Amino acid sequence: MFWNKEIECSSRNELHNLQSKRLHDMLLRMYNNVPFYRNKFTELGIHPNDITNVSQLSSLPFTYKQDLRDNYPFGLFAVPQHQVVRLHASSGTTGKPTVVAYTQKDLETWTEVMARSLTMAGISNSDIMQVAYGYGLFTGGLGVHYGAEKVGASVIPISGGNTKKQLQLMEDFGSTVIACTPSYAAFLSESILAEKLLDKIKLKIGVFGAEPWTEEMRSFIQNSIGIKAYNIYGLSEIIGPGVSMECECQNGSHIFEDHFIPEIINPDTGEVLPEGELGELVFTTITKEALPLLRYRTRDLTTLHYDTCACGRTMVRMGRIIGRSDDMLIIRGVNVFPSQVESVLIELAETTPHYTIIVNRENNLDTLEIQVEVVEQYWTDEMKVLDGLKKKIQHAIANLLGINASIKLVEPNSMQRFEGKAQRVIDNRKL
Repeated sequence: MFWNKEIECSSRNELHNLQSKRLHDMLLRMYNNVPFYRNKFTELGIHPNDITNVSQLSSLPFTYKQDLRDNYPFGLFAVPQHQVVRLHASSGTTGKPTVVAYTQKDLETWTEVMARSLTMAGISNSDIMQVAYGYGLFTGGLGVHYGAEKVGASVIPISGGNTKKQLQLMEDFGSTVIACTPSYAAFLSESILAEKLLDKIKLKIGVFGAEPWTEEMRSFIQNSIGIKAYNIYGLSEIIGPGVSMECECQNGSHIFEDHFIPEIINPDTGEVLPEGELGELVFTTITKEALPLLRYRTRDLTTLHYDTCACGRTMVRMGRIIGRSDDMLIIRGVNVFPSQVESVLIELAETTPHYTIIVNRENNLDTLEIQVEVVEQYWTDEMKVLDGLKKKIQHAIANLLGINASIKLVEPNSMQRFEGKAQRVIDNRKL
């Protein structure tokens, strides 16, 4: 058993003391080995020996993704190159990629937190786990893979895509767990039903992450193919998947605070917010060797909850990611997240969870168009019926967001299905 309440610290005070020691040790490593951080501390007149308690964390500077790019490729490493045994990197589609590194101990830590995560979802050596996250420079596939092997599960490293092969192996190998993005899980659910495989597969658990998704999407997947869908959270810069994971209560994801210290801040002012308030998630790694990060701004928007979970675990839970502060659309002064649109569409019987948001600017006025795929049984050539459905969707969107949107209905199975992270937004104002 890799995770239960007995292996937690017996109190918040004990955890606080462990975090304080590990934070102090990490700051010393940063100061001695990373010129970027040493210069930051010097500019602020701070020495690591001044920081002896985790309560002082808010006095320390933030780290931004741009800092990783500015120090590309290896400028933020805190160990010599010969100690780095693994390198991962982002795609770099918007500039230089962000590079992350691991020592052998880092890989062991990553494997451990992933094993904890999968154990929390009830996965064990009796399971056959199909890993449909991408393998390679993306951290998802390999991170889940080694955690699954650690708990003794039989791993199918199929990676993303090739849906026909996914379904074949799912049936032939008797996969009991699927791990992928939630948008791909929705596509797989549709495919399973279309191929009439529901009675031929043995799936019982899904481990879904790498993009924000809603409770409505969870219900859609669970009800479609009869599995329990768990939310896993991580990001490459912090370690990869396994930073936090839902337990059987599905009421927030437990953060492994013995390795990662979370904060919620006001994304505009940087002020630390109280428990339960919505803000930007910030992480400090306290055990990583190769690439320790101090107060890293994730841009993910969520909440933190410190009350004891019904499962008995006491480590802090983070709420669902509602979106990213840098992905938020501002339409005529209104904040819009793709997840809000998704929550409306999944509640409607006539629409699928596949959609595209298009933002334009006409005569200095922002316009919002939402392309929505209609469920096959509701698709018709009768304009009166389709106009009625458009008005129904417009009304639901207006009630939630407070703005009007133009709705374009598209035929069943005509919208792109995503095998990795879904691309839901086309913002033509940026072109």
